[in-house]
Amino acid sequence: MSHGQEWPHGNVDLATLTGAGWRPTALREFILKVHQRCNLACDYCYVYTLADQTWSRRPQSMSRTVWQATAARIAEHVTAHALTDITVVLHGGEPTLAGEEQLSELLTDIRTAVPRSCAVHFGMQTNGVRLREPMLAVMRAFGVRIGVSLDGPPEGNDRHRRYADGRGSSADVERTLRRLSGPADRSLFAGLLCTVDPDTDPVACYEGLIAYRPEKIDFLLPHANWSVPPHHPGPLAYGSWLARIFDRWYEAPVRETSIRIFDEIINLYLGGTSRSEQVGLSPSAVIVVESDGAIEQTDALKSAYESAAATGLTVQANTFDDALAHPGVIARQIGVRALCATCRDCRIRDICGAGHYAHRYRPGTGFLNPTVYCADMIHLIDHITARVAADLRRLEVV
Repeated sequence: MSHGQEWPHGNVDLATLTGAGWRPTALREFILKVHQRCNLACDYCYVYTLADQTWSRRPQSMSRTVWQATAARIAEHVTAHALTDITVVLHGGEPTLAGEEQLSELLTDIRTAVPRSCAVHFGMQTNGVRLREPMLAVMRAFGVRIGVSLDGPPEGNDRHRRYADGRGSSADVERTLRRLSGPADRSLFAGLLCTVDPDTDPVACYEGLIAYRPEKIDFLLPHANWSVPPHHPGPLAYGSWLARIFDRWYEAPVRETSIRIFDEIINLYLGGTSRSEQVGLSPSAVIVVESDGAIEQTDALKSAYESAAATGLTVQANTFDDALAHPGVIARQIGVRALCATCRDCRIRDICGAGHYAHRYRPGTGFLNPTVYCADMIHLIDHITARVAADLRRLEVV
């Protein structure tokens, strides 16, 4: 089917928005797809197993010509918007497959291109199965903060995160995490990313993750939408799972780690803003550059339909300011104006923010819908805010 008139395409009027005083938010996080392939075959992967298969038509690895063009565009954007700090994330596929020599050259070229007045924070998201000393040496040299994907204890992780031959990945990841959680490389360890699976015991999952002493855990709902619903259709399967972890985390006598979705919900409830794609109405300042130089929206949109993340722009021919004029990028920066009537009128609107943008997709109406996890989000947010409100009332009494 044609998606050209689904919201926001053909529906967002940039001239009207700017005429009313709206201005785009400069991009501050640049995700570089340095390698398109992966050495795992996770059964829920939005890149390989869901709707968009454009990865198969792109170069396996980002060339120096592409990353130098990217570096020049980043520097141009930094200068145009007088940015004082940005984040550049090495991503894939699996970024370590690019090799330490290529990544060292890429990081050098980016750091050289960006004006000294702007701090560049480097990150990498990896499955962790082949993170060995030569690669770690490069990460140390550039201060690259490493996020590792792990779905809890071995029995939970290996249910989904496997090699193509069916072997589980947990033993190989554990070797990496033992090193990253030790004193020598702890400064590199940014945290863990875990995809929610209601078939795994939530408390056992959480306790398996904190055994590695991560400073942050990011629990992500599996990418799903109204045409491809979540695997577990049961009532509140995902919201209840997260609520059980919240209770275990919140009741701990000392703060064991930061859990991003919980911290963001609490912060929003107390009147703050969010930097998470999963909640809140803060403008998104993230853009993706594919291995061929294509400038794309958040790659989670690949779960919706073929080329859902595409902008038609490239770093070879376009600026990042051009991307700020794309309807899909605008839609993730205009807050309440990007919500359907149901979400605009919702009592938890400013906290939930309609959930993850990719999870709102429905054929015909596009992304102008509540998240497919709507009931789960309401349950989780009500659970968290009720506990926080009760504690605040107790503090007022004291």
